[in-house]
Amino acid sequence: MEQPNTQQLIAQQLTTLRDYVRWASSEFYRHQLSFGHGFGEALDEAVYLVLFALRLPADWPEKYFDCVLTLEEREQVLSVLSRRIETRQPAAYITHEAWFCGLQFYVDERVLVPRSPIAELINERFEPWIDSSRVSSILDLCTGSGCIAISCQYAFPEALVSASDISAGALEVARKNLQNHQLTDTLMLYESDLFERIPAQKFDLIVSNPPYVDAEDMDALSAEFKAEPSLGLAAGEDGLEIVDRILRQATNYLSDHGVLVVEVGNSQLAMMQKYADMALSWIEFEHGGDGVFCITAQDLRQYLAQH
Repeated sequence: MEQPNTQQLIAQQLTTLRDYVRWASSEFYRHQLSFGHGFGEALDEAVYLVLFALRLPADWPEKYFDCVLTLEEREQVLSVLSRRIETRQPAAYITHEAWFCGLQFYVDERVLVPRSPIAELINERFEPWIDSSRVSSILDLCTGSGCIAISCQYAFPEALVSASDISAGALEVARKNLQNHQLTDTLMLYESDLFERIPAQKFDLIVSNPPYVDAEDMDALSAEFKAEPSLGLAAGEDGLEIVDRILRQATNYLSDHGVLVVEVGNSQLAMMQKYADMALSWIEFEHGGDGVFCITAQDLRQYLAQH
């Protein structure tokens, strides 16, 4: 008689949705998975993946967690959870979905998983860092999945929003998200190395979550973060390789009252040291996150003129 395999044995022993959430949490910790792609801890991600495998909404009432799953459902759940453990992929690459600014986006291995604290700024229409009533044009550099640009379009429905990325694959994902949000005819996408192929024009707001991981941090990344495209992470020895270029070029594309907003994450200290006499405003977030600065077009022009 053929002996049941490990997964079959687990399916026989674990019967309820709650059983699989508990088991997944334990296995995630046992295999030392890392989090930070939308979920802060094992339990939250376990709940999400179990509900996803069962095609249930993320807000499924907990009172149903003790319902007994069919054998087929148990196998579906185990398949998803096992993939997360064995591949060390972020959950978003398994489910092909992520949320940003309360909006749902398609994601895959061609783009970073959305998680920028810039979402909080978008929800506040970048007030008080800019007069939102004067924002008629926005550019999102290094757009990836398009989540920042699309969210900005929702926040500023009357504005002309453009987005660029050097990765053709990332732009394919962004186009899919434009289609999902019915913005294909509204939001402009450019395949461009920063400003290189963007037509000459002025923007009231330029926002960017560029690559900013320095060489030391790149070497120390967990498997989950290494599963993301290195093109969207690595930025030279000090993590400022891309930011340096943005600062040098941005004034050509900023209106006189324009503002530049850039995320540099863990490279904030290097940024503060390298540009100690630049008039940067470091943003404090109410809901967590750091490493985001803004600077006005006037202050940036003055700095460049003096250097």
